[in-house]
Amino acid sequence: MRGHWRLFRHEAGRIAGPPAWVYVLLFAASQLIGHWSVATFDAVAVWLSNGILVAALLQLHRRPAVAVLTACFTINLFSNIIRGDVGMLLWLNALMNMGEAFLCAFLARRVCGAALDMRRPKRLLTFAGYSAVPAVAVTAAIGFGLVMLVRQTGFSTALGFGIYAFFIVELLGLLLVTPILLLVARAHRFQGMTRARGPEAVGLFVLMLVVTTVTFWQDDLSVAFLTFPPMLLISLRLSPTKTGGALFVLAGITGVATLTGHGPINLTRLADVPGLEMVAPMLRRLGIYNLYLLAMVATILPISTVMTERRRLEACLRARTLAAQEARRTAEDAAAARSRFLAMMSHEMRTPLNGVAGFADVLASRPGLDAVAVRQARQIRASSDGLLMLVEDILDFARGDDTLTNEPLDLAAVARETVAPSLAAAEARGLSLIIDDRLPAQARFTADRRALRQALHPLVANAVKFTERGEVVVRLDRAGDGVCIRVSDTGCGIEPSILPDLFEAFAQGDASIRRNHSGVGLGLALAARHVRRMGGRIDVDSRVGEGSTFILNLPFERAADVVEDIRPAEAAAPAEDCGRIPSVLVVDDHPVNREVARIMLEAFGCEVVEVCDGQQALDAVAEHPFDLVLMDVRMPIMDGLEATRRIRALPGAGEELSIVAMTADAMPEDVSRCLAAGMNAHMAKPINQAGLLSMVNLALSGDLPAARVTLEAEAA
Repeated sequence: MRGHWRLFRHEAGRIAGPPAWVYVLLFAASQLIGHWSVATFDAVAVWLSNGILVAALLQLHRRPAVAVLTACFTINLFSNIIRGDVGMLLWLNALMNMGEAFLCAFLARRVCGAALDMRRPKRLLTFAGYSAVPAVAVTAAIGFGLVMLVRQTGFSTALGFGIYAFFIVELLGLLLVTPILLLVARAHRFQGMTRARGPEAVGLFVLMLVVTTVTFWQDDLSVAFLTFPPMLLISLRLSPTKTGGALFVLAGITGVATLTGHGPINLTRLADVPGLEMVAPMLRRLGIYNLYLLAMVATILPISTVMTERRRLEACLRARTLAAQEARRTAEDAAAARSRFLAMMSHEMRTPLNGVAGFADVLASRPGLDAVAVRQARQIRASSDGLLMLVEDILDFARGDDTLTNEPLDLAAVARETVAPSLAAAEARGLSLIIDDRLPAQARFTADRRALRQALHPLVANAVKFTERGEVVVRLDRAGDGVCIRVSDTGCGIEPSILPDLFEAFAQGDASIRRNHSGVGLGLALAARHVRRMGGRIDVDSRVGEGSTFILNLPFERAADVVEDIRPAEAAAPAEDCGRIPSVLVVDDHPVNREVARIMLEAFGCEVVEVCDGQQALDAVAEHPFDLVLMDVRMPIMDGLEATRRIRALPGAGEELSIVAMTADAMPEDVSRCLAAGMNAHMAKPINQAGLLSMVNLALSGDLPAARVTLEAEAA
């Protein structure tokens, strides 16, 4: 705020505008022009000196500004002596000029701010209304008041006309000179803001000179309005500094023409006003000319600043648009890189887990193994499942929200799939893990299978983890137009202080080093995220020591019901299908993965053939009929997607062969790519015996979904 009341530019501020001696020369030149005008025409059209002083005070630091004031005051006194002023008039004129400039600069600093940026039309109008007009009015009141006091005369019509003439001449000088000098000082800010190039700018100036000269050096027609169109074009096409220069040129031509008795101003018929008989007609006509010039300045200069500000804003908008587009491209590249990273991490983490979990299953099912070894093998499997869940949670949290893929689902079947990984932990604790299905029999609801499983899984896993005795119940029921799923336990409950942050990422009920339960605190955050993705709401009802209930209200629409095909139990074992040994081709470049799959399949009574890349798989299928192909995706020589497309193109059994992706690429887009390439189903690593047996049974019974090759896959 103190900076607004400071008169001179701050010493630390950047010097703007011409050096101090230029202002002194301009002031001296304005005095010479005034003397010449009075000596030649006995009148002054525009008083420029005070506008130059105001610009000097606003642009210069304190010491050079004081030096300029001193020099200009001296020049003004010398000019008054040459003009013949004596006594009080000798000092009064110079003091009034200095006082008017000082007051105008002081008010301008206050109302226009420290920047004095006249590019903004609002500041230009503020300078005119709150700085220039009050300064001239105060100076006129003081000056003419002293004259009336010294001469001891009252107010008269002639005195009123003198005040009017003084006011408008002084105001024109301030409005014409000061803003233009301030704009010139910041001319570098107008670079690139001019629409017109060099030839057009020269043409516009020539047009203005021709029209102005023709209009003001003829004595027949009152056509002063013809000078507005060229100046309007200049204000629209050129910068404010060039527009200000054009106004100076126009003022010079029109002022000299008017003072010499030419132009439309001199064609004006003067009214007979009592009391103005002694006022020269030229002085009265100069009042009309001053109004014309004031209208020109008040119109053209604001239009020029408005257009420049508009061009500046357009340039800023273009720059910000380009920056936003670049930021968007960067974000898209980052998102693509993140997706590639997550897919690679998922693949690389699942591949070794497949060996750990697979061999743990093989060891646990080996005949003759003692109970301790079986228990240890199952603990290895449970640990690998826990690690897999942690990896999936972290990757899922980092991945963000995917587009939902809705399909008709048996919600009870999805719930059974979801609780399967927690069954072993529940049995170890002696808990009952119950699915309470209260939905209509054979009902189907439109939902995203993956999102629903990822919402339910952490709730069930947490319920088992925090329950020492009793039961965990997953209840499915209708709720209005949707479905309500409740996951209840009889565990320790949740402290009320923890409830507000329960669904925040990495929030834990006990984060100390003495806590009883493991976990990173992502499960509930992911559950809440997936519930929101599906358009639902998740609530919690918990009492310490009595247990907790998580309530999922999901807006699933009812789909068409289906009648399930109940197949005979004999089809459970693939080796007993019509007495024929099923033949399975395992395609994987990793020997451990092939060995795990082979051991599991041979335990089912299958005949297994192993190959390590897509080209070998293509050759094997062409030479030998298989009931099922378990196809990896990432392999050398030929990947699994290309191998599948080529197998489908083989004549004969290639179209009917069951091909299942058995891969560590487990992202939703990976599943879509596999199905689009012509695979029947997708099975993510690490695999287990139950899942593999189920897939073999589906292949032998013909219940796998039909293969489809999309146009995108064919084009690829």
